[in-house]
Amino acid sequence: MAAVPPLCNFGWKAPGFSLAGVDGKTYTLENLRGPKGTLIVFICNHCPYVRSVIGRLVRDATELQGLGVTTVAICSNDPVSHPSDNFDNMKIFASLHGFTFTYLHDATQKVARAYEAVCTPDFFGFNGKLELQYRGRLDESKTTLVPNARRELFEAMKQIAQTGQGPREQTASMGCSIKWKAAW
Repeated sequence: MAAVPPLCNFGWKAPGFSLAGVDGKTYTLENLRGPKGTLIVFICNHCPYVRSVIGRLVRDATELQGLGVTTVAICSNDPVSHPSDNFDNMKIFASLHGFTFTYLHDATQKVARAYEAVCTPDFFGFNGKLELQYRGRLDESKTTLVPNARRELFEAMKQIAQTGQGPREQTASMGCSIKWKAAW
């Protein structure tokens, strides 16, 4: 079922975290943040929305690195109800798609809750002070590529890197709902 997150709450501060990466290391927000901005993306391995944008996300993340923006992907889905999103499959997914960014496992789902993440993909673009400036979509494509779609996320993060401010007009992302654990 498709879910749509709310639009940007400008200035909202990024909650800290400490999570395991697919490379076996533990990462915090502080040691991942970029000097000009940080893009936190909630994704998973199975979602058709994520699968349709992952190549473009990797491309954009790679280009954003050169602008001083770090990209971090987080999978918060329940691996019991969705085994394709378990930690071992996260490693495979990252390798298969040539991730140039850190892919983290939110096993407790506390980070997704702290960010009020709604769907996969859900994009949170922060400036160098870790203030939210973008909560939009990658581009207008959903599960089918729209040829020559404007690179909305890339353009927004480039603007944030240059000015510290995100665009005032944003279109919410759309994706599969996060698969919450039954105890929640």
